[in-house]
Amino acid sequence: MVRSIAIYLPQFHPIPENDEWWGKGFTEWTNVTKATPKFKGHYQPHLPTDLGFYDLRLHETMIEQAELAKAYGIYGFMFYHYWFSGKRILERPVNQWLENKSPNFPFCICWANENWSRRWDGKEHDLLLKQDYSEEDHRLHFKELARHFRDERYILVDGKPLFAIYRVELIPDIKQMVAIWREEALKYGFKGLYLVSVGNPVYSTNPNEIDFDAAIKFQPDYFNLPKNLSESFLNKILHKLNIKKSEVIGNSIYDYEEFVVETLKAEKSVDYLLYPSVTPMWDNSARRKKDAFVLHNSTPEKFGTWLKEVIKNFNPPTQEENFIIINAWNEWAEGNHLEPCQKWGRQYLEVVKNNFLP
Repeated sequence: MVRSIAIYLPQFHPIPENDEWWGKGFTEWTNVTKATPKFKGHYQPHLPTDLGFYDLRLHETMIEQAELAKAYGIYGFMFYHYWFSGKRILERPVNQWLENKSPNFPFCICWANENWSRRWDGKEHDLLLKQDYSEEDHRLHFKELARHFRDERYILVDGKPLFAIYRVELIPDIKQMVAIWREEALKYGFKGLYLVSVGNPVYSTNPNEIDFDAAIKFQPDYFNLPKNLSESFLNKILHKLNIKKSEVIGNSIYDYEEFVVETLKAEKSVDYLLYPSVTPMWDNSARRKKDAFVLHNSTPEKFGTWLKEVIKNFNPPTQEENFIIINAWNEWAEGNHLEPCQKWGRQYLEVVKNNFLP
């Protein structure tokens, strides 16, 4: 038996910081609704149906999301968590989740510990919020996390709260941080802490070497790619000669089915627990006018083929360490969502249901 956890983005409500940086009322929907097709057959914009253009300040929306996810075989949500040296951001949806003690739906947290920049890639370019790490901050951070871990809905492994970190390689002296957090966990009355790193085995740190318990292989995998459809010889020549300007030049566009084939071919065994993940679609051209990464021609059927293969190949070491991560529940500006859209309705959710519910 395996359990699916869907990654959940909380950036669907206005906050003062986004008002200042991007304009009054900015949310993820701002980019979503501006998206346009870059080439023939390009699926943009991605627009919601069942849940509409929701505002996560309304807690009823989160209840409806959880009910929908549960009905279609999602075991729980993994909320992105933002912490910058004592400063929380986009924390309102999770705070409402905790305060209302509803919905009755499992959840855990992934610390998205990159710097925030105008490029949306965490690099040191036009920095908006910077990460700083210290022993004092690690203890303060754990104190904040503990109130989440105490919630009866929080996902545990052997009684230990599951906590993921998006970019472990960015944290200096990470083994020291792990030691501090494990010490704090016992001090706060927990049985321990179940730490999971996120990334790709090609470049990521072996979780065993930094005293983590497991890793998640994040998708999409940028290291095993098929032919870039935007790099056709004819496209380049016509563009260069100014005969037919191409909007796809400068972007990375890959066929979804070919991407899945290459990803599965590249699978290798590792000497640590690696939780697999899948993505139903991916297209961040809503956020990026240039350098977009697009998985073109995804369909529920192709997604289902990939998901079935991943489930078949995954052998959970214990009954509790049996997670498959779906990226994502609602990354709308990255064209990456299980939530129903105008093109596909609930068809991607049906795929999940067929694979995770009896």
